Amino acid sequence: MSPLPEQPLSPLDGRYKASVTGLGEFLSEAGLNRARVHVEVEWLLYLTDHELFGSSRLSHEQAHALRALAADFGQSEIDELATLEATTRHDVKAVEYLVRHKLSDLGLNDIAELTHFACTSEDINNLSYALTIGSAVREVWMPRLAGIIEKLRELSVEHRDVPMLAHTHGQPATPTTVGKEFAVFVYRLERIFAQIEGTEYLGKFSGATGTFAAHVAADASQDWPVISREFVTGLGLDWNPLTTQIESHDWQAELYQRMSHANRVLHNLCTDIWTYISMGYFTQIPQAGATGSSTMPHKINPIRFENAEANLELSSALLESLSQTLVTSRLQRDLTDSTTQRNVGVAVGHSMLAMDNLGRGLSEFSIDTQTLAADLDGNWEILGEAIQTVIRAEITAGRSSISDPYAMLKELTRGRRIGQKELVEFIDALDIGQEAKDRLRTLTPAGYAGLASDLVDFIAK
Repeated sequence: MSPLPEQPLSPLDGRYKASVTGLGEFLSEAGLNRARVHVEVEWLLYLTDHELFGSSRLSHEQAHALRALAADFGQSEIDELATLEATTRHDVKAVEYLVRHKLSDLGLNDIAELTHFACTSEDINNLSYALTIGSAVREVWMPRLAGIIEKLRELSVEHRDVPMLAHTHGQPATPTTVGKEFAVFVYRLERIFAQIEGTEYLGKFSGATGTFAAHVAADASQDWPVISREFVTGLGLDWNPLTTQIESHDWQAELYQRMSHANRVLHNLCTDIWTYISMGYFTQIPQAGATGSSTMPHKINPIRFENAEANLELSSALLESLSQTLVTSRLQRDLTDSTTQRNVGVAVGHSMLAMDNLGRGLSEFSIDTQTLAADLDGNWEILGEAIQTVIRAEITAGRSSISDPYAMLKELTRGRRIGQKELVEFIDALDIGQEAKDRLRTLTPAGYAGLASDLVDFIAK
Protein backbone atom coordinates (compact mmCIF):
# COMPACT_ATOMS: atom_id res chain seq x y z
CA MET A 1 0.00 0.00 0.00
CA SER A 2 1.11 3.53 -0.66
CA PRO A 3 1.32 5.79 2.43
CA LEU A 4 -1.57 8.12 3.13
CA PRO A 5 -1.19 11.89 3.14
CA GLU A 6 -0.85 13.26 6.68
CA GLN A 7 -4.10 12.57 8.52
CA PRO A 8 -5.70 13.95 11.71
CA LEU A 9 -5.38 11.49 14.57
CA SER A 10 -8.43 12.68 16.49
CA PRO A 11 -11.89 12.34 14.91
CA LEU A 12 -12.60 15.79 16.36
CA ASP A 13 -10.09 17.18 13.87
CA GLY A 14 -11.29 14.92 11.07
CA ARG A 15 -14.73 13.33 10.66
CA TYR A 16 -16.42 15.51 13.28
CA LYS A 17 -14.56 18.76 12.78
CA ALA A 18 -17.67 20.72 11.79
CA SER A 19 -19.39 19.81 15.07
CA VAL A 20 -16.70 21.39 17.24
CA THR A 21 -16.22 24.59 15.28
CA GLY A 22 -15.27 27.44 17.56
CA LEU A 23 -13.35 25.48 20.17
CA GLY A 24 -10.08 25.72 18.25
CA GLU A 25 -10.27 29.48 18.53
CA PHE A 26 -9.51 29.10 22.23
CA LEU A 27 -8.46 25.55 23.17
CA SER A 28 -5.82 24.96 20.50
CA GLU A 29 -2.08 25.55 20.81
CA ALA A 30 -2.48 28.68 18.70
CA GLY A 31 -5.31 29.89 20.93
CA LEU A 32 -3.15 29.34 23.99
CA ASN A 33 -0.20 31.18 22.44
CA ARG A 34 -2.39 34.12 21.46
CA ALA A 35 -3.55 34.35 25.07
CA ARG A 36 0.06 34.18 26.26
CA VAL A 37 0.96 37.07 23.98
CA HIS A 38 -2.03 39.00 25.33
CA VAL A 39 -0.93 38.46 28.96
CA GLU A 40 2.71 39.38 28.22
CA VAL A 41 1.64 42.56 26.43
CA GLU A 42 -0.83 43.59 29.14
CA TRP A 43 1.79 43.11 31.87
CA LEU A 44 4.26 45.21 29.93
CA LEU A 45 1.64 47.92 29.53
CA TYR A 46 0.69 47.73 33.21
CA LEU A 47 4.32 48.35 34.18
CA THR A 48 4.72 51.28 31.80
CA ASP A 49 1.30 52.74 32.61
CA HIS A 50 2.38 52.90 36.26
CA GLU A 51 5.84 54.15 35.24
CA LEU A 52 7.58 51.48 37.28
CA PHE A 53 11.38 51.18 37.24
CA GLY A 54 11.77 54.53 35.50
CA SER A 55 9.64 53.60 32.50
CA SER A 56 7.23 56.03 30.84
CA ARG A 57 3.70 55.54 29.62
CA LEU A 58 3.52 54.52 26.01
CA SER A 59 1.59 56.68 23.58
CA HIS A 60 -1.88 55.60 22.55
CA GLU A 61 -0.49 54.59 19.16
CA GLN A 62 2.32 52.54 20.69
CA ALA A 63 -0.01 50.75 23.10
CA HIS A 64 -2.45 50.06 20.28
CA ALA A 65 0.35 48.63 18.14
CA LEU A 66 1.46 46.34 20.98
CA ARG A 67 -2.07 45.11 21.67
CA ALA A 68 -2.46 44.41 17.96
CA LEU A 69 0.09 41.64 18.38
CA ALA A 70 -2.58 39.65 20.23
CA ALA A 71 -5.61 41.10 18.46
CA ASP A 72 -4.19 40.33 15.01
CA PHE A 73 -2.43 37.11 16.02
CA GLY A 74 -2.44 34.80 13.00
CA GLN A 75 -0.46 32.41 10.85
CA SER A 76 2.68 34.54 10.63
CA GLU A 77 2.90 34.69 14.45
CA ILE A 78 2.17 30.97 14.68
CA ASP A 79 5.01 30.27 12.27
CA GLU A 80 7.39 32.64 14.04
CA LEU A 81 6.68 31.02 17.40
CA ALA A 82 7.32 27.59 15.93
CA THR A 83 10.70 28.79 14.65
CA LEU A 84 11.58 30.37 17.99
CA GLU A 85 10.52 27.34 20.01
CA ALA A 86 12.63 25.07 17.81
CA THR A 87 15.60 26.92 19.33
CA THR A 88 14.37 27.75 22.84
CA ARG A 89 12.72 24.38 23.41
CA HIS A 90 10.45 26.39 25.70
CA ASP A 91 7.02 27.59 24.60
CA VAL A 92 6.65 30.57 26.94
CA LYS A 93 10.19 31.77 26.28
CA ALA A 94 9.37 31.75 22.59
CA VAL A 95 6.39 34.02 23.31
CA GLU A 96 8.63 36.38 25.28
CA TYR A 97 11.05 36.61 22.36
CA LEU A 98 8.17 37.26 19.95
CA VAL A 99 7.08 40.23 22.07
CA ARG A 100 10.64 41.50 22.30
CA HIS A 101 10.93 41.38 18.50
CA LYS A 102 7.75 43.43 18.24
CA LEU A 103 9.18 45.99 20.67
CA SER A 104 12.25 46.26 18.49
CA ASP A 105 10.08 46.80 15.40
CA LEU A 106 8.28 49.59 17.24
CA GLY A 107 11.51 51.23 18.38
CA LEU A 108 10.81 50.40 22.04
CA ASN A 109 14.00 48.55 22.89
CA ASP A 110 14.41 50.75 25.97
CA ILE A 111 11.59 48.83 27.74
CA ALA A 112 12.48 45.40 26.37
CA GLU A 113 13.71 44.19 29.77
CA LEU A 114 10.27 44.76 31.22
CA THR A 115 8.98 41.94 28.99
CA HIS A 116 8.15 38.93 31.20
CA PHE A 117 9.41 40.98 34.17
CA ALA A 118 9.63 38.96 37.43
CA CYS A 119 7.46 36.29 35.83
CA THR A 120 7.75 32.56 35.98
CA SER A 121 6.30 30.77 32.97
CA GLU A 122 3.36 29.63 35.02
CA ASP A 123 2.39 33.23 35.76
CA ILE A 124 1.73 33.56 32.04
CA ASN A 125 0.34 30.07 31.52
CA ASN A 126 -2.22 30.00 34.32
CA LEU A 127 -3.71 33.32 33.24
CA SER A 128 -3.73 32.23 29.61
CA TYR A 129 -5.50 28.98 30.39
CA ALA A 130 -8.05 30.78 32.56
CA LEU A 131 -8.76 33.20 29.71
CA THR A 132 -8.99 30.56 26.97
CA ILE A 133 -10.97 28.02 28.97
CA GLY A 134 -13.33 30.73 30.20
CA SER A 135 -13.93 31.97 26.67
CA ALA A 136 -14.44 28.46 25.29
CA VAL A 137 -16.92 27.53 28.01
CA ARG A 138 -18.89 30.78 27.95
CA GLU A 139 -18.85 31.49 24.21
CA VAL A 140 -18.95 28.01 22.69
CA TRP A 141 -19.90 25.20 25.10
CA MET A 142 -22.56 26.92 27.20
CA PRO A 143 -24.54 28.27 24.23
CA ARG A 144 -24.79 24.73 22.84
CA LEU A 145 -26.00 23.40 26.18
CA ALA A 146 -28.46 26.30 26.38
CA GLY A 147 -29.78 25.25 22.97
CA ILE A 148 -30.41 21.71 24.23
CA ILE A 149 -32.20 23.05 27.31
CA GLU A 150 -34.43 25.28 25.20
CA LYS A 151 -35.33 22.42 22.86
CA LEU A 152 -36.24 20.26 25.86
CA ARG A 153 -38.32 23.13 27.25
CA GLU A 154 -40.23 23.35 23.97
CA LEU A 155 -40.88 19.59 24.00
CA SER A 156 -41.97 19.76 27.61
CA VAL A 157 -44.52 22.50 27.01
CA GLU A 158 -45.74 20.96 23.74
CA HIS A 159 -46.37 17.53 25.29
CA ARG A 160 -47.28 18.54 28.83
CA ASP A 161 -50.75 16.95 28.56
CA VAL A 162 -49.77 13.72 26.76
CA PRO A 163 -50.23 10.88 29.30
CA MET A 164 -47.62 8.14 29.42
CA LEU A 165 -47.28 5.01 31.50
CA ALA A 166 -44.27 5.43 33.76
CA HIS A 167 -41.85 2.61 34.46
CA THR A 168 -40.00 2.22 37.74
CA HIS A 169 -37.52 -0.67 37.80
CA GLY A 170 -38.69 -1.27 34.23
CA GLN A 171 -42.19 -2.19 35.45
CA PRO A 172 -45.48 -0.35 34.82
CA ALA A 173 -45.93 2.42 37.38
CA THR A 174 -48.04 5.48 38.16
CA PRO A 175 -48.56 7.43 34.89
CA THR A 176 -46.88 10.69 34.09
CA THR A 177 -46.93 12.92 31.02
CA VAL A 178 -44.33 13.15 28.28
CA GLY A 179 -43.91 16.86 28.94
CA LYS A 180 -43.32 16.43 32.65
CA GLU A 181 -40.55 13.91 31.99
CA PHE A 182 -38.78 16.35 29.68
CA ALA A 183 -39.28 19.08 32.29
CA VAL A 184 -37.33 17.00 34.81
CA PHE A 185 -34.26 17.19 32.55
CA VAL A 186 -34.74 20.92 31.95
CA TYR A 187 -34.75 21.55 35.70
CA ARG A 188 -31.69 19.37 36.30
CA LEU A 189 -29.69 20.95 33.51
CA GLU A 190 -30.63 24.52 34.41
CA ARG A 191 -29.28 24.03 37.96
CA ILE A 192 -25.96 22.76 36.62
CA PHE A 193 -25.89 25.51 33.98
CA ALA A 194 -26.23 28.14 36.71
CA GLN A 195 -23.40 26.55 38.70
CA ILE A 196 -21.13 26.58 35.65
CA GLU A 197 -22.17 30.15 34.91
CA GLY A 198 -20.95 31.10 38.38
CA THR A 199 -17.49 29.57 37.92
CA GLU A 200 -14.55 31.49 39.36
CA TYR A 201 -11.69 31.64 36.87
CA LEU A 202 -8.76 32.10 39.23
CA GLY A 203 -5.36 33.47 38.35
CA LYS A 204 -2.07 33.89 40.18
CA PHE A 205 0.77 36.30 39.40
CA SER A 206 3.33 35.98 42.16
CA GLY A 207 6.54 34.57 40.79
CA ALA A 208 8.56 31.36 40.95
CA THR A 209 7.11 29.94 44.17
CA GLY A 210 4.25 32.34 44.84
CA THR A 211 6.24 34.59 47.20
CA PHE A 212 6.91 37.72 45.11
CA ALA A 213 10.60 37.22 45.95
CA ALA A 214 11.98 38.60 42.69
CA HIS A 215 9.52 41.48 42.77
CA VAL A 216 10.61 42.53 46.26
CA ALA A 217 14.27 42.17 45.29
CA ALA A 218 13.67 44.57 42.38
CA ASP A 219 11.67 47.12 44.41
CA ALA A 220 10.68 46.46 48.00
CA SER A 221 8.69 49.70 48.18
CA GLN A 222 5.87 48.44 45.96
CA ASP A 223 2.77 46.64 47.29
CA TRP A 224 3.17 43.67 44.99
CA PRO A 225 0.07 41.73 46.14
CA VAL A 226 -2.05 44.79 45.33
CA ILE A 227 -0.35 45.11 41.93
CA SER A 228 -0.90 41.39 41.29
CA ARG A 229 -4.57 41.62 42.22
CA GLU A 230 -5.11 44.67 40.01
CA PHE A 231 -3.42 43.01 37.07
CA VAL A 232 -5.24 39.68 37.36
CA THR A 233 -8.67 41.20 37.90
CA GLY A 234 -7.95 43.68 35.11
CA LEU A 235 -7.81 40.68 32.78
CA GLY A 236 -11.33 39.74 33.87
CA LEU A 237 -10.21 36.93 36.19
CA ASP A 238 -10.47 36.24 39.91
CA TRP A 239 -7.29 36.62 41.97
CA ASN A 240 -5.72 33.76 43.91
CA PRO A 241 -3.33 35.18 46.57
CA LEU A 242 -1.94 31.90 47.92
CA THR A 243 -0.23 29.50 45.54
CA THR A 244 2.98 27.66 44.85
CA GLN A 245 4.63 28.20 41.48
CA ILE A 246 1.35 27.19 39.88
CA GLU A 247 -2.22 28.28 40.39
CA SER A 248 -3.69 25.31 42.22
CA HIS A 249 -6.25 24.40 39.52
CA ASP A 250 -9.06 23.90 42.03
CA TRP A 251 -11.36 26.09 39.93
CA GLN A 252 -10.64 23.87 36.95
CA ALA A 253 -11.48 20.75 38.95
CA GLU A 254 -14.77 22.32 40.05
CA LEU A 255 -15.63 23.40 36.50
CA TYR A 256 -14.82 20.02 34.94
CA GLN A 257 -16.81 18.15 37.58
CA ARG A 258 -19.83 20.33 36.83
CA MET A 259 -19.40 19.92 33.09
CA SER A 260 -19.09 16.17 33.56
CA HIS A 261 -22.25 16.27 35.70
CA ALA A 262 -24.05 18.00 32.82
CA ASN A 263 -22.73 15.28 30.50
CA ARG A 264 -24.07 12.57 32.80
CA VAL A 265 -27.53 14.14 32.90
CA LEU A 266 -27.52 14.38 29.10
CA HIS A 267 -26.40 10.73 28.98
CA ASN A 268 -29.41 9.83 31.13
CA LEU A 269 -31.62 11.73 28.69
CA CYS A 270 -30.15 9.80 25.75
CA THR A 271 -30.71 6.40 27.38
CA ASP A 272 -34.29 7.32 28.27
CA ILE A 273 -35.13 8.50 24.76
CA TRP A 274 -33.41 5.42 23.26
CA THR A 275 -35.58 3.24 25.52
CA TYR A 276 -38.78 5.10 24.64
CA ILE A 277 -37.95 4.58 20.96
CA SER A 278 -37.41 0.85 21.52
CA MET A 279 -40.78 0.68 23.34
CA GLY A 280 -42.55 2.41 20.46
CA TYR A 281 -43.48 5.44 22.58
CA PHE A 282 -41.37 7.71 20.37
CA THR A 283 -41.14 7.29 16.60
CA GLN A 284 -38.13 8.42 14.61
CA ILE A 285 -38.82 10.58 11.60
CA PRO A 286 -37.17 9.20 8.41
CA GLN A 287 -34.51 11.53 7.02
CA ALA A 288 -34.30 11.81 3.23
CA GLY A 289 -31.48 9.69 1.82
CA ALA A 290 -30.46 8.26 5.20
CA THR A 291 -29.69 4.54 5.60
CA GLY A 292 -30.58 2.82 8.85
CA SER A 293 -28.90 -0.50 8.18
CA SER A 294 -26.62 -1.77 5.43
CA THR A 295 -28.74 -4.92 5.12
CA MET A 296 -32.13 -4.23 6.76
CA PRO A 297 -33.82 -1.44 4.81
CA HIS A 298 -36.74 -1.04 7.24
CA LYS A 299 -34.58 0.18 10.11
CA ILE A 300 -34.23 3.70 11.48
CA ASN A 301 -31.55 3.31 14.11
CA PRO A 302 -31.38 5.81 17.01
CA ILE A 303 -27.81 6.69 16.05
CA ARG A 304 -27.99 10.32 17.18
CA PHE A 305 -28.60 9.26 20.76
CA GLU A 306 -26.08 6.42 20.60
CA ASN A 307 -23.39 8.72 19.22
CA ALA A 308 -24.20 11.26 21.92
CA GLU A 309 -23.98 8.58 24.62
CA ALA A 310 -20.53 7.47 23.52
CA ASN A 311 -19.13 10.97 23.24
CA LEU A 312 -20.60 12.03 26.58
CA GLU A 313 -18.85 9.05 28.16
CA LEU A 314 -15.54 9.99 26.52
CA SER A 315 -15.92 13.62 27.54
CA SER A 316 -16.76 12.79 31.14
CA ALA A 317 -13.89 10.32 31.40
CA LEU A 318 -11.46 13.03 30.31
CA LEU A 319 -13.07 15.78 32.39
CA GLU A 320 -13.07 13.63 35.49
CA SER A 321 -9.46 12.64 34.90
CA LEU A 322 -8.56 16.32 34.56
CA SER A 323 -10.40 17.23 37.76
CA GLN A 324 -8.66 14.45 39.67
CA THR A 325 -5.10 14.95 38.42
CA LEU A 326 -4.83 18.73 38.12
CA VAL A 327 -5.31 19.32 41.85
CA THR A 328 -2.05 17.53 42.68
CA SER A 329 1.39 19.03 42.07
CA ARG A 330 4.48 17.73 43.86
CA LEU A 331 5.79 20.23 46.39
CA GLN A 332 6.00 23.67 44.76
CA ARG A 333 5.61 22.45 41.16
CA ASP A 334 5.84 19.55 38.77
CA LEU A 335 5.05 19.51 35.06
CA THR A 336 2.27 16.92 34.96
CA ASP A 337 -0.36 19.63 34.48
CA SER A 338 1.29 20.92 31.30
CA THR A 339 0.41 17.91 29.14
CA THR A 340 -2.88 17.35 30.98
CA GLN A 341 -4.24 20.83 30.32
CA ARG A 342 -3.50 20.51 26.61
CA ASN A 343 -6.31 17.94 26.50
CA VAL A 344 -9.01 20.26 27.82
CA GLY A 345 -10.09 20.96 24.25
CA VAL A 346 -10.47 17.24 23.54
CA ALA A 347 -12.65 16.77 26.63
CA VAL A 348 -14.86 19.74 25.78
CA GLY A 349 -14.89 18.75 22.11
CA HIS A 350 -16.44 15.34 22.77
CA SER A 351 -19.15 17.04 24.83
CA MET A 352 -19.78 19.50 21.99
CA LEU A 353 -20.02 16.65 19.49
CA ALA A 354 -22.45 14.79 21.74
CA MET A 355 -24.69 17.84 22.10
CA ASP A 356 -24.62 18.37 18.34
CA ASN A 357 -25.94 14.85 17.80
CA LEU A 358 -28.40 15.09 20.66
CA GLY A 359 -29.76 18.37 19.34
CA ARG A 360 -30.30 16.81 15.92
CA GLY A 361 -31.90 13.75 17.49
CA LEU A 362 -34.36 15.83 19.47
CA SER A 363 -35.64 17.26 16.19
CA GLU A 364 -36.00 13.87 14.50
CA PHE A 365 -38.64 12.02 16.51
CA SER A 366 -42.35 12.31 17.22
CA ILE A 367 -44.62 11.05 20.00
CA ASP A 368 -46.73 7.97 19.17
CA THR A 369 -49.85 8.83 21.15
CA GLN A 370 -51.66 5.68 19.99
CA THR A 371 -48.99 3.40 21.45
CA LEU A 372 -48.95 5.45 24.64
CA ALA A 373 -52.74 5.20 24.97
CA ALA A 374 -52.77 1.47 24.27
CA ASP A 375 -50.11 0.80 26.89
CA LEU A 376 -52.01 2.81 29.47
CA ASP A 377 -55.26 0.98 28.70
CA GLY A 378 -53.50 -2.34 29.08
CA ASN A 379 -52.35 -1.63 32.63
CA TRP A 380 -55.38 -0.89 34.80
CA GLU A 381 -53.69 -2.56 37.77
CA ILE A 382 -51.57 0.58 38.28
CA LEU A 383 -54.69 2.18 39.80
CA GLY A 384 -54.16 -0.05 42.83
CA GLU A 385 -52.04 2.74 44.31
CA ALA A 386 -54.88 5.23 44.01
CA ILE A 387 -57.48 2.86 45.43
CA GLN A 388 -55.49 1.84 48.52
CA THR A 389 -54.59 5.49 49.20
CA VAL A 390 -58.27 6.54 49.02
CA ILE A 391 -59.19 3.66 51.35
CA ARG A 392 -56.62 4.87 53.88
CA ALA A 393 -58.14 8.34 53.74
CA GLU A 394 -61.61 6.86 54.26
CA ILE A 395 -60.39 4.83 57.27
CA THR A 396 -58.91 7.96 58.83
CA ALA A 397 -62.16 9.84 58.22
CA GLY A 398 -64.15 7.06 59.92
CA ARG A 399 -65.92 5.96 56.74
CA SER A 400 -64.28 2.52 56.43
CA SER A 401 -63.39 -0.42 58.68
CA ILE A 402 -60.94 -2.07 56.26
CA SER A 403 -57.88 -3.21 58.22
CA ASP A 404 -55.07 -3.44 55.64
CA PRO A 405 -55.85 -1.73 52.31
CA TYR A 406 -52.34 -2.20 50.95
CA ALA A 407 -52.49 -5.98 51.41
CA MET A 408 -55.96 -6.04 49.87
CA LEU A 409 -54.78 -4.27 46.72
CA LYS A 410 -51.57 -6.29 46.62
CA GLU A 411 -53.59 -9.49 46.51
CA LEU A 412 -55.76 -8.08 43.73
CA THR A 413 -53.07 -6.62 41.48
CA ARG A 414 -49.54 -7.91 42.15
CA GLY A 415 -48.23 -9.82 39.14
CA ARG A 416 -51.67 -9.83 37.55
CA ARG A 417 -53.33 -8.01 34.69
CA ILE A 418 -56.82 -6.75 35.43
CA GLY A 419 -59.16 -4.62 33.37
CA GLN A 420 -61.61 -1.83 34.01
CA LYS A 421 -64.49 -4.27 34.61
CA GLU A 422 -62.70 -6.16 37.37
CA LEU A 423 -61.51 -2.94 38.99
CA VAL A 424 -64.98 -1.37 39.05
CA GLU A 425 -66.46 -4.55 40.56
CA PHE A 426 -63.78 -4.44 43.25
CA ILE A 427 -64.49 -0.75 43.97
CA ASP A 428 -68.25 -1.37 44.22
CA ALA A 429 -67.66 -4.00 46.93
CA LEU A 430 -65.41 -1.76 49.05
CA ASP A 431 -66.39 -0.59 52.53
CA ILE A 432 -65.87 3.13 51.78
CA GLY A 433 -68.07 6.20 51.38
CA GLN A 434 -70.17 6.68 48.24
CA GLU A 435 -68.37 9.87 47.14
CA ALA A 436 -65.05 8.06 47.26
CA LYS A 437 -66.49 5.17 45.25
CA ASP A 438 -67.81 7.56 42.61
CA ARG A 439 -64.36 9.20 42.27
CA LEU A 440 -62.60 5.88 41.93
CA ARG A 441 -65.07 4.54 39.34
CA THR A 442 -64.25 7.44 36.99
CA LEU A 443 -60.50 6.98 37.32
CA THR A 444 -58.58 5.67 34.30
CA PRO A 445 -54.86 5.03 33.75
CA ALA A 446 -54.68 7.93 31.27
CA GLY A 447 -56.35 10.23 33.80
CA TYR A 448 -54.15 9.19 36.71
CA ALA A 449 -51.23 11.54 36.11
CA GLY A 450 -51.84 13.81 39.07
CA LEU A 451 -50.35 17.27 38.63
CA ALA A 452 -47.85 16.19 35.97
CA SER A 453 -49.08 18.76 33.44
CA ASP A 454 -49.10 21.58 36.01
CA LEU A 455 -45.53 20.77 37.12
CA VAL A 456 -44.30 21.84 33.69
CA ASP A 457 -45.04 25.41 34.78
CA PHE A 458 -41.92 25.29 36.94
CA ILE A 459 -39.71 25.34 33.82
CA ALA A 460 -42.01 27.07 31.30
CA LYS A 461 -41.01 30.58 30.33
